This record gives sequence, structure tokens and C-alpha cells, in this order.
Amino acid sequence: MKRALGQLEAFQLACMAITGHRYWLLPIVPLAWLPACAWIGIQDPFVPASAQGTLIGLPLTFLAIFLGLRVIAGEIDGRSLEIAYTVPGGCERVWWTKLAAAVLLLVAAEVPLAVATWVFFTPFPLDALYGALQAALFYLVLAMGMATLFRSETAGAMPTVLVLALNGVITGFGQNQVRVSPFWNPHAIQLVGNGGGGADPADILAWTVQNRIGFALLVTAIVALAFMRAGRRERMLDN
Repeated sequence: MKRALGQLEAFQLACMAITGHRYWLLPIVPLAWLPACAWIGIQDPFVPASAQGTLIGLPLTFLAIFLGLRVIAGEIDGRSLEIAYTVPGGCERVWWTKLAAAVLLLVAAEVPLAVATWVFFTPFPLDALYGALQAALFYLVLAMGMATLFRSETAGAMPTVLVLALNGVITGFGQNQVRVSPFWNPHAIQLVGNGGGGADPADILAWTVQNRIGFALLVTAIVALAFMRAGRRERMLDN
């Protein structure tokens, strides 16, 4: 029991380190995207396939980029990185706790987004929640890795946003479903204009499994590389 309470306290401190003392407000910030979508009229009417990318995945991804930039590079910009290297158990323990806290914040943000989308826009298949979270997790660790590589939140944000923009251009901002995209949506592939009309359901399932497993491995690899880079104390502290 004490260990569980201690872990919860560690997550709370990690959340505060990433986003500040009002971290509990962060999960409701992405909700502002939904009325903006309705006002701009991005799509009318919204269909179930819109939920994964347009309504849930995109705002969650922007939040993920912000959190990812703060996981390790926040220590650099805050001039507290050297302290992390003195933590018992190694600096990786700090990064893992902060990364886990960022993931928990993403999950907490996805819940109100999903409820609001279901109630006010359109019902959707529940596996869309995983699809939206996959894109957010990929850009979370990508932002963390880029910020660690360039030792700056600002410098890390630029290539991360560039990758996101290129992803949007290549996929036609959701109009073309590409299997190598973190936003891959099997429910949108058979829509008119997505080039998947009449696709065999078995093929779509196989493509989805390839996408999900591939990005799980890619996320793991990026985390390993980012932590390896962050563990090089002399390089990270070199001014």
C-alpha cells in the first residue's frame, strides 16, 4: 500500500514537473478543439470514422507534443538536469516516471474528448480510442527524442511539427489512409475518396495489425534511443 501511494506521489510530482501545479487542468484543454471543429465546419456531418483522427487524435497529438518536449528537455531549459543525474537508481528512473506521467495525462485527456465526441458529434467504434492514442504516443516520444537530441524544447519542437505536417501532406490530411502513418484508421479506408472502397476486410485487418505492431516497436525504439542520448551526461551538460 505504501509503495502504491509512493508511486502515485511520484507521478503527481512528475506531472507538476512537466506542466506545473495546475496539471489537473491540462486534460480538459483539448476539449476546446471540438467546438472549433464545429464552428469552422471541417466536416459536415461528422461520421464515425472522423472520431479517431479529426476529433480525438489531432488535439491529443498536439498535447502529446507539448508533454514530450517537457519530459527531458524541460530539465535542460530549467537548469535542473544535473540534479537528475544524482537521483538514486539513475536518471532513467526520472525519465521513466515523467514519461509514464505524460502517458497518464494523455489517457486522462482522451476520456473527456471521447465522451464529448460520442455525445455531441458521432458514435464511433471503441478501437478508435487506441488508434487516436497510438498517434499521440508516437508524437509524444518523437518530441521527447528530438528535444533530447537538440537539447532544447524549441529546437525539438521544430522537426517534430515538421514530421507532423509532412504526415498530413502525405496522407492528404486523412483523405488517404497510409499504412506507415501513426494516424492509420481502418474505419476510414472504405470511405469514398480514400481509395479503399471494396477492400477485403481480411486485408484491412492485416494492415491494421501491421500498423499497430510496427508503431509499438517504433515507439519502443525511439524511447530507448532518447534515454540513451539523455544518459550521456557529459554531452548533455556540455554548454
